[in-house]
Amino acid sequence: MALIAVANGALLTMIMSSRLTYGMAEQGLFPSVFSRVLPHRRTPWVAIVATTLVAMILSLTGGLESLASTVVLLLLFVFLSTNIAVIVLRKDEVSHRHFRIPAVFPYLAIASCILLLTQQTGEIWLRTAILLAVGLALYAVQTLVRGGARATRAS
Repeated sequence: MALIAVANGALLTMIMSSRLTYGMAEQGLFPSVFSRVLPHRRTPWVAIVATTLVAMILSLTGGLESLASTVVLLLLFVFLSTNIAVIVLRKDEVSHRHFRIPAVFPYLAIASCILLLTQQTGEIWLRTAILLAVGLALYAVQTLVRGGARATRAS
């Protein structure tokens, strides 16, 4: 049962990560190559291939436990940033009705994320740091390319 749950979680993470990579490329946050899709199916094939390669490398460099722990650590960063965004966005005034949660909850969620972040080993932090560095490098490349394109258009 646990193996089925882990496999299901891995499948969902793979689908999510490829769609996230595709979406970031569409928004101009990652290089545009990741937004390429198959003509008839509109499947983001480059993002799928790239995230599959990353998953294969992670699988080959560690066991199932380290792979799962790395995914958990990355998801904790996602949850942490989401709750920080909730706090920041609470200050925005909007004219329509929308969902509001009591302010204490995002702070409790941030505290629980920080607590869980402290439970990871150095190996998992290193693997996660490498993945985050790759993501930041892709973002930096895209920023440089976008900046160069703006400078060319301006002249």
